[in-house]
Order: sequence, then structure tokens, then C-alpha cells
Amino acid sequence: MTRRMIIDTDTAADDSFAMLVGLCHENAHLEAVTIVAGNVAFDQQVQNALITIEAAGRAGEVPVHLGARVPLMREWVEASAHGDGKGNHDWPVPAQQPSDERAADALVRIVDENPGEIDIVAIGPLTNIATAVALDREFAAKTRSLWIMGGCDNSVGNITAAAEYNFYVDPEAAAIVLEAGFTTTIVTWTLTLQRALWTREQLARIAEIGTPLAEFFSILDAPNLEFNEGVNIEGSTHPDSLTAMLLVRPDLITASSRRFVAVETRGDLTRGYSLMDHRESRHAPNATVIDDVDAEGFYRAYVELLSTGGRAG
Repeated sequence: MTRRMIIDTDTAADDSFAMLVGLCHENAHLEAVTIVAGNVAFDQQVQNALITIEAAGRAGEVPVHLGARVPLMREWVEASAHGDGKGNHDWPVPAQQPSDERAADALVRIVDENPGEIDIVAIGPLTNIATAVALDREFAAKTRSLWIMGGCDNSVGNITAAAEYNFYVDPEAAAIVLEAGFTTTIVTWTLTLQRALWTREQLARIAEIGTPLAEFFSILDAPNLEFNEGVNIEGSTHPDSLTAMLLVRPDLITASSRRFVAVETRGDLTRGYSLMDHRESRHAPNATVIDDVDAEGFYRAYVELLSTGGRAG
């Protein structure tokens, strides 16, 4: 089944790898890319998205819309794991230019024109999605599904002991989105460390593929691997591409649960903490949380994507 998707992204390496799923997988049709303040400087994120579209051979086919340059109520916090988000490599200047239509406006328009047909893959802070909710109170109801990479399963985060980066950067936006009524699925940082961490041996096998997309992957992934090994994570992490891949390959999901998920907005030490409660007697569930996946199947699916562009199945 082809999934018509919009990817909302703060484009660094794994965001680009998620975009490749939308751009190249046979079960995906990428309607648009929307950019949100997150990993690296905003204008660099825009260039990274355009570079990725060109690397996939899709220049001019998928519009890129500029969104929020800052969180709703906070100062922007840069991530430190990605270099410049494009592998610190000097890529040719993309020919494609961003759209004049703003991200939140594009989100509302595309969903309104195609009610019940659009899946949104949100792999950065949720500022653009929250803004779209404010623009159209029916936005959540008209969206087919919302897949979020964010939060931790009541465990240690990747930016503080309490919080994962995307929820930490704009906790107010995350709170708004989780209360908006989307059909929501969440892929957490907790799951990433368990099932989407690729070792040097796995990355070497990707480098040996020899296709342009595999070379693109290896260049972009290098700073992430270097950073992770510096903080005792033995491999490169792929939460965003896992989120996108699970949308088009739901057979890779081996366990999930309905939970009530809320994000802390008022605590100083707990800013961005994601409470995930399975007790329906306490709170009605508002999201499906992915608890486990076929890790080797995810890796094989991505290797196939880099080998064939995904079109061969």
C-alpha cells in the first residue's frame, strides 16, 4: 500500500535518511517536506533537505516548505551530534529552491485537499505541527496518521537525563500536538538505542554496496558515528529513518502498546520529559508507542533501499 506522506524535519543526517525512504521506497509517495528549527542552523537544514532530494534524483519533484525558525516559546537549542548535518561535505549547490508557501500553510492545505489520505512523519521538534493545529482545528481529524520520532519510554534521554531532544527543544508544541486528537504513533529514543543502532560492521557493509545512495549515506553518517563513539554509544543511531520505514513497512513492528503520553512543560530539570502510562484506568490512551521492531529486518530493508532505490521491492 502506497503511503502519501509529508516529512516534517530538522534536516541532519538521519533526517536525510528518513527522507530517502519517502523519496525512494516503492510504498511511499512524498508529497512535501517541511522544515522546522532543530538540529542545526535553519538555513543549513533547508540546504540539507534540497541536497537529499537531489541525491535521490528527485530534484524539482518534491516541494520544500520553510517553517518555524524558533520554538513556540523557547530559545532554540542546537544539537551537537551531527556536524553540519550533511557529513561536513562540500556538496554542489542544489538547483531546486524552497517553496514560497510556508510550512504550516502547506500542511493545512495538503491535508485539507486530501482528507484522510496524508500521513505526517514528524522527526524534529513539533513546532510546525502545533502551528498547523492552531491554524485549523480540524487538522488532526483530517490527517490519516501522525508518526512522531520523539520522547523516551520513561527513561534517560539524549539531551538531559529526563528528555529526548525533539521534545526538549519545544515541549509546548509537543504538548499541543499530543492533545490535538491525531491518530498518533511514537518511536522513542529508548527504542532507537535498542533496535536502530548500527555497528561499524553494519556500516562497512553499507559502504561496500557502491551505489551513489550508499556513498551519500556513508558520508552523511560519519559525524554521527564519531560523536556517538565519543559518548560511548557503539554505532550510529537511526531513529528518524526507523520511523519513516515503519510507516511503509509496518510488518517490521513486533510489539506496540496504547499509552497515555504527555510532555512536561513547566519543570526545569524535567523539561520535555515524556510520561508514558499504559494504565487506562488513570488516563485514556492518546498514542500508540512502538515497543519493539525487527532490528535486522529494518537494517536489511534500508540496505535494499540504498542498493536499489527501493523500487524493486
